Amino acid sequence: MSRKYFGTDGVRGKVGEHPITPQFVMHLGYAAGKVLAKAEHSRGERPAVLIGKDTRISGYMLESALEAGLIAAGIDVYLAGPVPTPAVAYLTRALRLQAGVVISASHNPFEDNGIKFFSGNGTKLPDEVEHAIEAALDEPMQTNASEALGKAKRLDDAVGRYIEFCKSTFPNEMDLRGMRIVVDCAHGATYHIARHVFHELGAEVIAIGAEPNGLNINDGYGATKPQNLQKAVVEHKADIGIALDGDGDRLVMVDASGKLYDGDQLLYVIARQHHAEGTMKGGVVGTLMTNLAFEHAMQHLGIPFMRAKVGDRYVMEMLQQQGWQLGGENSGHIICLDKHSTGDGIVSALQVLHALRMKKQTLAVAAGDLHMYPQVLINVKMAKKEDLSNHAKVKHAVETAEIMLDGKGRVLLRPSGTEPLLRVMVEGEDGVKVKLCAEKIAEAVKAAAA
Repeated sequence: MSRKYFGTDGVRGKVGEHPITPQFVMHLGYAAGKVLAKAEHSRGERPAVLIGKDTRISGYMLESALEAGLIAAGIDVYLAGPVPTPAVAYLTRALRLQAGVVISASHNPFEDNGIKFFSGNGTKLPDEVEHAIEAALDEPMQTNASEALGKAKRLDDAVGRYIEFCKSTFPNEMDLRGMRIVVDCAHGATYHIARHVFHELGAEVIAIGAEPNGLNINDGYGATKPQNLQKAVVEHKADIGIALDGDGDRLVMVDASGKLYDGDQLLYVIARQHHAEGTMKGGVVGTLMTNLAFEHAMQHLGIPFMRAKVGDRYVMEMLQQQGWQLGGENSGHIICLDKHSTGDGIVSALQVLHALRMKKQTLAVAAGDLHMYPQVLINVKMAKKEDLSNHAKVKHAVETAEIMLDGKGRVLLRPSGTEPLLRVMVEGEDGVKVKLCAEKIAEAVKAAAA
């Protein structure tokens, strides 16, 4: 069944444009409340929902609208204020609530915002629940009678609870004393949390991107723009740098020299440590964009590896299907299901630091065994959205490239889900061959689209 409003990561858009308007968000809260109330009716209990948000100025408006809609449907509301997305997942589960809601557009600029739901167990809502909410949105709002309205309560200890949770995912017998860490919070939801987690574990912490003003989230800082972190690590002679995105579920790291490490490289460090400790449950899930070097490294270690579609939602789905615990994307979404029910930038960073402490290695040494293959991505614009991967000219170009790569590379053609683009990705050991193959395939795609 197709979705009318929900995408792969909730409802998202530009503030002031449908669906990110106070009117729609209030109706969304009401619709979600009615679906949750119906599910809880048999137990005779009033459902309760937690609302968290990032630091965007529009969060105030959308929080009030969402709160009003939920209360009108008879749902009690806990307001956590600005907290990371994974904090909402954790607190929803810890407080035994029926759902959690995050107001955030993740790594997008401040002009955007979105609404994302978590189930009571801290995972994404089941598809059938999202479909039920969309169906309820087609019905008009009918506010409950006064005696059946919900109530709202500020959750004053949300930040402290989450800090303690993050610390609990790091071994009790281990600390970070002697480490100097630069933490980049992207002027986002971790601005008042991340530094305390690493400091309370013993590290000397220098925080940057930790002065949100409602308009500067992800602006020049964070996991998608790590240049300031790289510079700060070198200037402060730090041992390591940690960059989170606006809602705190994405991670990249920087070594003492200022070199950047993406999600594939960090996932490798974590996976190898699990393997060494004998705690690896099953294998690792990556995506279609995971570097081929990572796949080969897992094969070398004897760790099963599978690729999901691009998106942490699909990584999570495959992990659950396989009964595995570890997965992630090269963009920095890393999922450690033995520690949390969702991807968490702070928790993932702690797992990398755990591995470094156990092996007494720097990040440069720990990730040095993974020699990333050159990867070339070319976006080919087309007049209309169409999949040309089976066109004769394109198939011939792909087959020619695969012969040239000789089993030491791979080709991926992926239509954009939102634009008339075909993404041509080629990677392999030989960077010259990779570039040549990508260009030849892109030319074939252009010819086929003409």
